[in-house]
Amino acid sequence: MVIKLIMTFWENVDEELKFRGMERKELGSKAEFPESYISKGISRKSCPQADLAVKIASVLGVSVEYLVTGENQSSVKKVEQEQAQLKLYRKYHELI
Repeated sequence: MVIKLIMTFWENVDEELKFRGMERKELGSKAEFPESYISKGISRKSCPQADLAVKIASVLGVSVEYLVTGENQSSVKKVEQEQAQLKLYRKYHELI
């Protein structure tokens, strides 16, 4: 039996900060929000406004989708991307 923990946006941000060895204060400074937003967001299980979510994702070098869902890309997008790359490869195979 697989149990998947559902993490909130802010919990995902906090985990990404730990992974990158970055402090909340540094993220807040770069994305222009008070560092207290993270702990408040975790306790409230909330998400920030879209413009702030985009800034945070940009500073962390991840997608907003990843921060919201905890997953890098939806499998549909991944398959579509791979198919597009394969088409390009086949089209330009002789040139390569």
